[in-house]
Amino acid sequence: MLARPDAYRCIECGLPYRAAGFCYHQGRLEDGAAYWSDRGILCSPQCSLAHHRKRAAEGTLPQEPAPDPFEFRPLIRR
Repeated sequence: MLARPDAYRCIECGLPYRAAGFCYHQGRLEDGAAYWSDRGILCSPQCSLAHHRKRAAEGTLPQEPAPDPFEFRPLIRR
């Protein structure tokens, strides 16, 4: 079996989802990450702020909230 990178890691510091110190919505693992952006999930308020500052400096701040990466959306085919 091929090794693949963990898709659920903080995009700022690389902390894996479910690791000690990762912040969850309402403090519950089942509710998903507490912080995320259109580029991925963030583990903490500190990483969220660092990501926001970096995006502001780049001029790439999103214009609308990113969809929840843990919310299931069925694929619509046309």
